[in-house]
Formats: sequence, C-alpha cells, structure tokens
Amino acid sequence: MKIQHNTYLSLGTNQGNKLENLQKAINSIANIVGNVQKISSVYKTPAWGFKGDDFYNICVQVSTYQNASQLITSLLQIEKNLGRLRNETKEYQNRNIDIDILLFNDEIILTKNLIVPHPKMLQRKFVMIPLAEIASNTFHPIEKKQISVCLQNIDDSSQIQRIKNKLIRPIPITEKYNYIAIEGNIGAGKTSLAKMITEEYNAKLVLERFADNPFLPKFYKDKERYAFPLEMSFLADRYQQLSDDLAQFDLFKNFLVSDYYIFKSLIFAQVTLSEDEYLLYRKMFNLIYKEITKPDLYVYLYQNTERLLENIKKRGRNYEKNIESEYLKKIQEGYKNFINTQKDLNLLVIDVSDLDFVNNKKDYNYIIDKIKNN
Repeated sequence: MKIQHNTYLSLGTNQGNKLENLQKAINSIANIVGNVQKISSVYKTPAWGFKGDDFYNICVQVSTYQNASQLITSLLQIEKNLGRLRNETKEYQNRNIDIDILLFNDEIILTKNLIVPHPKMLQRKFVMIPLAEIASNTFHPIEKKQISVCLQNIDDSSQIQRIKNKLIRPIPITEKYNYIAIEGNIGAGKTSLAKMITEEYNAKLVLERFADNPFLPKFYKDKERYAFPLEMSFLADRYQQLSDDLAQFDLFKNFLVSDYYIFKSLIFAQVTLSEDEYLLYRKMFNLIYKEITKPDLYVYLYQNTERLLENIKKRGRNYEKNIESEYLKKIQEGYKNFINTQKDLNLLVIDVSDLDFVNNKKDYNYIIDKIKNN
C-alpha cells in the first residue's frame, strides 16, 4: 500500500494577474502532486529583501503519495510550467510564482536540494500568518512548538493585509466519487484505465472475472450453442462479485473502481441471444438490476472499430482471435442505445480513439481531467 504524506506549502507571486497565478498553481498541485486539503486566505505583503511590487501569499495543505524528493521535483516543474525563470543569483527578485515546502510530515530533511522545515519560515510573517490559519496546532519538528506559538514569537514588523478574494479548492476524485465504473467495447482499454486510476488513488479495484468463465472459449467457437449459458453465467458472476465488493469497502480504500458495470450483461445478451432467449434473460436481469448499487460515475470509453481490432490482436488472447468487426459494431451500437436511454445514471463518454493513455501521461491526464470536471 502506498504511503500518504502530509505537507504544507507556501505560494507567492508579485507579477501579472496574481490571483490567477495562485489559482493555476493550486490546480497544478492538485493535478500533479496530490489532494489540496486546505487553502489559507490570500495575504498582500510587501516584497521581502528587495524593492518590488507587493506579493500575494498563501499556504496550502496537501496530501500526497510522493516522497519529499519527488515532491520538490514536481513543484519545480510546476513553477517552470507556469513561466517561472530561475537564474543563478541568490538575490531576492520578482517572480510570477514561487512554491516552497514548509513542512513534510514531521520530518527533518537536510539534503543538497531540500531543507525541511523551511529554514527561514520562522522569520517571515507572510509565511507564518497564512500557515497558522490552516495549521495552528501543527508542531514545528525542530522548535517542538505549535505553529500558532511560533507565530507569536516571530520578529517581523512587515505589514500584512488579508484580502477578500478567495481561491477555489479543487475537489479530488476521491471526495467527489465513491464508485466509478469504467466501460467500453472489447479492447477499448477499460481494464488498463481502471488499474491506472486504482494505482494513482490507492482505490479498491474490481475486475471482471472473464478469464475464469469456462463458456467463453466455447462461445467464440460456437456462438449459437453457447450464447445463453455464457450470458447467464456472466450475469450471475457479475452480480455476485459486485454485491460482495460493494457491500464492504476496504477500511483504507473508500474509493472503488471497476472495469465493468452489470448493464453490459444486457448489452451483450441482446447481441448474442435469440429473441426468445433474450426475453427470458431480460426478466432475470431486471430482477437483479434493482439490487445493484449504481456507480457515482459511469465512464464509457469510445474506441473506433479499427483500433479495437488492433488492441485485441496485441493482447493475443487465443479465444478472441476470431472476433469480427461486425460483432464489435453490434456491441458498440448496444452501448450507444444504453447511453441514450439512461436518465438516472451519471454518464461520461470519452473518445479515446486517438489517445494512448497507457503510454502517454498527457493523454492519461486528459482523461482524469474529464473525470474530475464532469
């Protein structure tokens, strides 16, 4: 299990649209580093150590799975992405964004690239006032005193003014959703995406147990004979698995991601079964569907048929080698009809035909942004 760390960061800017600079930095931290738990008020402060425009300063609390070394690398990259140009001079200067690590858990870190707690934080009102606002009872690991007490002892006569403008805290996926179902046609990448999201957010993963179904290889050889037992066995297995997993969330993982939703049973059955078999199957499905917990978000990955066939070929499952494009098109049409008729399900359709989210971090982040902002 990945270890989650608690860190406090100081952000400052004195160039351009200062509020926008801070908000962009917060959003980048949420996307790259971890969940932003708290944001202080914005404080207007005079430039420290040089003549320049007034700064806007804040502190934020962030929970992250990155260690301290990874964290400082990420923050430097965020500064660079937002236009920060660093040079060799050690003199104070104007900057459009500055991000410093103040505290990291209760650790004391002394390396060439990072010193924590920040060595000058106890000298600066523009750091300590916003920090005390969101972490007054947190202890400074060297001073062994609460931040609120450290603030009282600070020797800094700078004038600090809190402004009325508020910044927006990005709501993390783990707060927005408890259960996400990732769906798509055969070969769309739903299992890969579900695993990636689970890994990043330390979620509970529910994967369809298709590999254990003895009827599946037989079905691809003789669809007419084995369609009904295959669909009935899938329905029973999906119902049991989802009922068991959704009934008891992991104590340390209150966020669940599955690579299927039970309604796919009906979609595939409609394609594979004869009319009379489908009517019987539908009666059984309706009874079960009432009992299943609906996902907070249903994500459908649309992939064009050509890419689906390529992906199926790449993964090399012997029983899938005879899947034809017409069969995939029928499945696609079934999903389309399902999506168009659902009114009570929170749906998000993402076209991944031109994306490689497994190997391209930018494409993966694009999908995560879609999920976050849905």
